[in-house]
This record gives sequence, C-alpha cells and structure tokens, in this order.
Amino acid sequence: MNNRSWLKTIYCLLFLTVTVSQMQAQSLPDKKSVLNVMRLTNRYFMNTWPDAGKPIVTNKERPSNIWTRGVYYEGLMELYRIEPKKKHRKSYYNYAVQWGEKHKWGLRSGTARERQNADDQTCGQTYIDLYLINKKEERIRDIKAAIDGMLASDRVDDWWWIDALQMAMPVFVRLGEVYNEPKYYDKMYQIYNYTKTKHGGNGLWNPADKLWWRDKDFVPPYKEPNGEDCYWARGNGWVVAALVRTLEKLPKSDPHYNEYLQDYKDMLAALLPIQRQDGYWNVSLHDPNNFGGKELTGTSLFVYGMAWGINNGLIDRATYLPVLTKAWNVMTKECVHPNGFLGYVQGTGKEPKDGQPVSYTSKPDFEDYGLGCFLLAGSEVYKLK
Repeated sequence: MNNRSWLKTIYCLLFLTVTVSQMQAQSLPDKKSVLNVMRLTNRYFMNTWPDAGKPIVTNKERPSNIWTRGVYYEGLMELYRIEPKKKHRKSYYNYAVQWGEKHKWGLRSGTARERQNADDQTCGQTYIDLYLINKKEERIRDIKAAIDGMLASDRVDDWWWIDALQMAMPVFVRLGEVYNEPKYYDKMYQIYNYTKTKHGGNGLWNPADKLWWRDKDFVPPYKEPNGEDCYWARGNGWVVAALVRTLEKLPKSDPHYNEYLQDYKDMLAALLPIQRQDGYWNVSLHDPNNFGGKELTGTSLFVYGMAWGINNGLIDRATYLPVLTKAWNVMTKECVHPNGFLGYVQGTGKEPKDGQPVSYTSKPDFEDYGLGCFLLAGSEVYKLK
C-alpha cells in the first residue's frame, strides 16, 4: 500500500471515529429534557400523595416511612440537588421535611431492637441529608441511635438479603461523614463482608459471574428454568446503588474503599453483555425467558450506577455511555405516561416471578420506589456532559 492509500485509510478511520462519537453525543438527551421528565414523574407522585405522612394501604396498612417510600425520597433529594429553579427546590425540600416531621424523624421499628432491619433504616438516608441542610438534632437522633445500637453488638449477620445493602450502607457512611467516625465504616464493612462471603454458605456474591444471589434461597443448587443461576435484576440494582452511595462519601483512605470500587466495576462489566436489544435488562439477568420483558427498576439502578461512574471518572465513557443512553431513552419513551405515572415497574418481591405481569399499564403494589430508582438514574444522566 502506497503512502496515499495509507493516508486515505487513516482519514477514513478518523472520520468514522468522529462520526460514531457524534452519533453517541446526539443520542444523549439534553439536560432540559432529562429534567422535564423527572419533574413530570415527580409531580404526579406529589400530587397523588399530598400528605407525606399518610399511611400506605395495600394488602394491609403500613406507615409511610417504610423502605419503599424511603427509596423515593432518596431520588427526590437527588432531584433537589440538581434542580435549578428555587421554587421547585423549596417544594421538594418542604415535602421531604413534612415526611420526616409526620413520623417525628423516627424509624418504623424504633431503635431498640436487638437485630436491626435494614429496610426500616432506609428513611435515615434522607433524614441525614436533611440534617446536613438544617442541623436540627431531632432529624438525626433516632437513626443515629439505631445504628449505634448495631455498633455496640457483636452481630454482623444482619444483611441476609442483598436489598439490605442499599437500604443501610448509605446510612452508615453518612453517619461516618457527619461525625468523622471511622467506626461506622468499620462496622459497615464487617456486615457487608459477611453478606458477601458467609450468608448462604459461601456468601451471596458469585465471584465467577460478578453478580449477587438475592438470598440463601437462590444459591446453587437453585437454578433458573434454563439452568442458569438466578440473578434478580432489581436485587443486583440495589447493590449497584449501595456501592455508588457508599463510594461517593467514603474516604478514599478507608482500607476497604478499593474493594467496594472493584466490586462496583466488576458488576457493571458483567451487565454489559446481558443488556437487552431494546435497552432494558431482564428481571432474570441470565434467563431472558423467565418472565423476560421490559422492566424499569433494575434498569434504572444500572443506569444510575453507570452514569455516576462516568461522571466521577471511574469507568470508561466510550464503553458505558451508549449502554446507559440506550436504556435511559427507552425508559423515557416507553415507561412514562403523559401524566407522569411510570409503567413497567415490577412490584415488590424477591425474584423474577414476583409482581408479574409487568406492563405499560400495570400498577405495582407500591408506586414509590420505582420513581425513586428513576429519579436516581435521571439525576446522574442530567450531569453527563
């Protein structure tokens, strides 16, 4: 090949590189559109639940400081942080404060239980965030007492299901930040490590597939109908979110920071080859035929993790941006109703068959956590440059 041919080949390659890059950039929604869809979906929810303290009634009545609502407020606080309009920020803040005040900044199960339930601690993430905005001790009193009780115990087996990592780890790391106390980080790691390496026999983390079994009921020999291990999408999404919300506040000097970071990176890499063609992830990550289909919550949490990683320079933008963009675009196109209601949200449960069937018009038993997942994702997509 002569010099002219070489130059022509190089120019073609450069042109293709630039073209692909431009196509990816063009497919990423602009900030205004991201913010507008977040406002729309959140407005629907706030209008549906004007009283933040109203009990939630499904098969029975529950107080509204349970985990499902706690996840929503996690998303709301992230929307609050990116919202440029003062009036909207004020309404989000007031709505979150109302929620805390209606429950007297308390936990569903109180603070004196020997074995703390991570689900009941979820509300503490928002309580602490609101405390950091206005340092009223009542906002942090009960969640601190609950976690301090865990620190005083020798038990480290509290998080026997992987959802618990997202519900509780960010509370520990936030308290460590507020009080500049490494003891919160140390206890958090002890419980995390037990979940990772001990629960279910040898731990709920599969180092071969870089994914998590939801709890001991799903470790081998349990198999999906196609013979694969059962990795529930939203369960693994909770772990991705837990690692994001831990890494964003954990000092890099912490002795376990790099382990959390590696687990986070390994999980995201494992998700790349199993994304559906349409952009979603199936509820059963390794068995697309076991209640396969479109689903928002697991997909949102994966988008959240990937976008956060790009924004913080921890993962390769060229690899992950097309993946998360495809997922975000399909969710906003196919899941969001004109009034802001979200479709394709799997109801509560622990495995692919729960909360089925999932469709555009199906309504989950709780409609709050799905929006929370979606707002978490949107908050990081909004920050993408």
